[in-house]
Amino acid sequence: MMSGVDGGGRRSRDDGNGVIMREGGGRGIESRRREISRRLKEISERQRMRRMKSAMRRRHHMVASAEIERISNLLAIPDRIKEESLLIYQEAWNHDLIHGRSIERMVAASVYAACRKHNVPRTLEELEKATKVARKDIMRACKILAGRLSLRLPPVSPLEYVSRFCEKLNLREKVREKAEEIVRAALERNITSGRGPTSIAASAVYIAAMLCGDRQTQKAVAEAAGVTEVTLRVRYKELAKKLQINV
Repeated sequence: MMSGVDGGGRRSRDDGNGVIMREGGGRGIESRRREISRRLKEISERQRMRRMKSAMRRRHHMVASAEIERISNLLAIPDRIKEESLLIYQEAWNHDLIHGRSIERMVAASVYAACRKHNVPRTLEELEKATKVARKDIMRACKILAGRLSLRLPPVSPLEYVSRFCEKLNLREKVREKAEEIVRAALERNITSGRGPTSIAASAVYIAAMLCGDRQTQKAVAEAAGVTEVTLRVRYKELAKKLQINV
């Protein structure tokens, strides 16, 4: 057996069969083993994180779905709006808008956005009562959803709320028609500018009920609309004066 030193300073020896064996080759093999082991650990960790994220996503969606179902039943929201609410929430998750924000707040905002998108009259006050999330927080979250998801949410018209408020108060069709007439007149004269649609609708319903002989208390109308009695009183007097209605 012959031995020698190659150009790189590594010893080599001939095993007698013409096969050259280099000393130090074991260190290269060990290095490759360590590299393979490191890569396998990285792959394993990535897979573990994906599984965790997937499980977290399922849990979040189960909670969100159950909450949307509860709110929809409570506020008599149509199935198509319920489904739209869940789609908006899922899109928010995909755009990483849920992280760092409460599920309750984002669910409430998703339901409100879905109602706004399809002109289904549900007020912030109703959602606040149903979810225990403050109106300002729902509105703030809704603005985030609309901006980041490019949702088109048309302005809410007071007309959209008249029927709902009349139904809550068990008022006749005649009252609803009169209230809608009052709202249209207010819109035409731009009296509604800068005023909340719910307070305008509530005021129109209150005035219409008096004109039609179905007088309601301010407290009852305010509660049905989710506004304060003070707001209702100020707004209905303003409407009556500007539209020259004697009540």
